Amino acid sequence: MSRALLPPVAPEVLAEAVEGLTARLRRRLDAAIAECGAGAVTAAEGSVSLRFGEDAVVTLRPGPAGTITEPGQASCSCLLAPRCLHRTAALGAAPLADAAADPAAEPVAEPVAGSPEPAPEPVAAGLTGAQVAAGAGLWAAAAEALAAGVTSAGAVTQAELLRAAHTARLAGLPQAEAAALRVVRGLRGSREREAAQRLGDLTTAFRELLHTAALLASGTAGPGPSGARRPYVAGGSLRVYGLCREPVLTATGYGGVVTHLLGADGRGYSLSDVRPGGLARARGAGAASVALGGGALDHAGLARAGLRVVGATVSADGRLGAGRGVRATPAPGASWAEDPLAALFARPAAEAVAGLWDEPGLLGCDVEVVGAAGDDLLVRESRADAPLLRLRPAHPHPELGHGVNLRRLAGYPGLAVRVLGRPDPDRAATLSPLAVGPVPGAAYTLRLPEEWRGRADLGYDRLQGAHFPAAAPAAAPLSAALGPDPLADAPLWRVRRLLETGVAGGRQAVAEAARGPEPLTAYGPLRRAGFTTAAELAATLVGEADRRPRDVFGRLGDPSADAYARAWLAASVHLTAARRTLVTASWT
Repeated sequence: MSRALLPPVAPEVLAEAVEGLTARLRRRLDAAIAECGAGAVTAAEGSVSLRFGEDAVVTLRPGPAGTITEPGQASCSCLLAPRCLHRTAALGAAPLADAAADPAAEPVAEPVAGSPEPAPEPVAAGLTGAQVAAGAGLWAAAAEALAAGVTSAGAVTQAELLRAAHTARLAGLPQAEAAALRVVRGLRGSREREAAQRLGDLTTAFRELLHTAALLASGTAGPGPSGARRPYVAGGSLRVYGLCREPVLTATGYGGVVTHLLGADGRGYSLSDVRPGGLARARGAGAASVALGGGALDHAGLARAGLRVVGATVSADGRLGAGRGVRATPAPGASWAEDPLAALFARPAAEAVAGLWDEPGLLGCDVEVVGAAGDDLLVRESRADAPLLRLRPAHPHPELGHGVNLRRLAGYPGLAVRVLGRPDPDRAATLSPLAVGPVPGAAYTLRLPEEWRGRADLGYDRLQGAHFPAAAPAAAPLSAALGPDPLADAPLWRVRRLLETGVAGGRQAVAEAARGPEPLTAYGPLRRAGFTTAAELAATLVGEADRRPRDVFGRLGDPSADAYARAWLAASVHLTAARRTLVTASWT
């Protein structure tokens, strides 16, 4: 069956359908989903019908948005409907709908005086009791899914995660809900062996979900890591300058653009326009009008110009809101060689990158092209004893300009280039460039059109031969030999493999990993390399994975998913911090 014919299903609709099944039918659900649609699948007049044998037909009738959002939009002709295996299997075979739009996309309105609705009771860190309870539910569901692993986390386990995600949304935790949906989509993709699903991505998704849920359940989470709504707050009057724009293309079919801005005080801001539409919208949005206070600019113009914003509303991460009281007026921009933008390129990259892990932002540096390394571009920062850096396409899609522009730059060894991009937290000395420009004062550098204001957006603009100098100066060739990679040379891969083994096969696979002839838990290399804490946390994880409690009669009982999940999360968080330290060192 082609699942492309099935309309997306809201997570809560699927979770409710699974909950309505009897225990016997739940045990048969995964097989029913795998065999779903073995009969005829037809689409006509806004509905999709799936035949199950000779006696049952499931009909899905999506709403105006093309999504199943109500239980009544899915029906079955069998006698057990709506609590039947056919209907639930059809819903389980359909793709998951995206989370509802974040209400924080607009400024939160002030409560009306005399409103009869009571205010929620706050707890520590400004969270409500409902949010703490939702966090506890997310933790319990995520812990069970992690203990089961991809091999055993079927539709029933996924439905528990979906129900917890829906509860999180009702409690005002849209980011926590999105984290849970990423895990469910990752479990689905891994079980169906989708080529685009990587085990490392699912491992990261589990870490982010468990970390978020643990903070929420403890009541100690702040607005950033908690996933709580981050209301836009009044920012007064702002003067912002365009830096660059980047296309956005997600695996769930969303496309658009984000324009990065810099305030006169050096703070970073962004203005995004991301909606369903995929690649076509990602490419077209780069020239779409800016939806901010009636400002007569498009994103292409804003990336090279400026704005004066009155009544600005700003989220905690610098997103500008488009509320009714916001007024924006076009203003002159600045080149990368002028203040305040020039400050982004003033510090050595090694010094600047250390401050970007906790507060993500853009990094600027002046480099010289060395040559190509596969799809990447090798460059060296224009300072003494600088390491070789790797520029990796910010998005791999061939229809976007990142890859082709880097390949063209690779054909000009020795070219001086000013680069603005995002450092990769998981790779040594790697930058995902968003835009490039000429280096002020350099003779052998880019020659960009005047209307580009000294920068080319790699995702939208295409570098041509006329943008490069005619001839290279006589100079000694730059060495393309990569130095030692502290990340690749470290034995931390043992911990990473152990964590990924747990995601793939559950706690049983982690326990078995310690029993092989060459166990992943050979802690000697970790201890000799100085990673003592990593070795101890890995040992604790294996101990929890192999723990089987006994009751008062000596019978084996069910192990605790909670303790196992805490041990897994501790090892995962420590691994992330250790790798981040090594990545930072690779820039020096």
